[in-house]
Amino acid sequence: MPTDRIRTALELYKDFKGASPGGESPKRAAQSVPPPITYTRTRSLSIAHAVLHGHRVMAAHSKGPFVDAYKILRTQVTQRLRENGWNVVGVTSPGYGEGKTLTAVNLAVSLAMETTQTVLLVDSDLQDPTVHQVFGLKDCLGLADYLLDDQPVEDLLLHPGIGRFVLLPGGRAISNSTEILTSPKMVALVEELKHRYPSRVVIFDLPPLLHTADVLAFSPYTDALLIVVEEGKTTGEELQRALALVKNSRPVLGTVLNKAGRSSLSLTEMKAMLAT
Repeated sequence: MPTDRIRTALELYKDFKGASPGGESPKRAAQSVPPPITYTRTRSLSIAHAVLHGHRVMAAHSKGPFVDAYKILRTQVTQRLRENGWNVVGVTSPGYGEGKTLTAVNLAVSLAMETTQTVLLVDSDLQDPTVHQVFGLKDCLGLADYLLDDQPVEDLLLHPGIGRFVLLPGGRAISNSTEILTSPKMVALVEELKHRYPSRVVIFDLPPLLHTADVLAFSPYTDALLIVVEEGKTTGEELQRALALVKNSRPVLGTVLNKAGRSSLSLTEMKAMLAT
């Protein structure tokens, strides 16, 4: 079974991963509740409920296995972030079409529904930026336009009217994405996003691991990675190759098993399988 092969690959990864970086345990993040946010410069949008529902954004669904799965994933990710003092996560997959973008969106939305933190989702899949499409938006300016054309970041941020969630779209597609993602301007932006607000979690939707060098080049600027695999599509060998590529780069929070069954609403159900 594909799921068995994926689990086998995870077990192999545990064997050669070795001990995680040591040192003193970081202090747990402050638990004070931030005041309500009024977005002034960030452009606020009103996304139709039908659009969110049609694109499987969990904010449009009040209950069910789809919502429950993302709440479980949110809890697991939050615990790992707080234990380690992390706040920057990259979401990737071994190959194309395995659900990484939808997972990144729903993880970010789920995290932003909590009152203890704000969440910024950055579409950094610069060869094929599609996060904006999940919200029913047409092509819009974004990260590439900031990096290449000096568009102010503040003018590119979008608040889709969901909790404490803000989106930085990818902008236009570019071919030299690896070089752009590791440029001094991008590195400075990551540092700014990471440290400007202590209660902010930053999620980067990254390209597939096995098809571009982007993740390997950019992962040192994240705190950890989350890898999305699809049951019946991702092979154990592909997952093993992907994990081997990043084993010396950044910690892997875990793998998300996508399409592990179907709900009565024909929505994708997923499970989180921690690789640690």
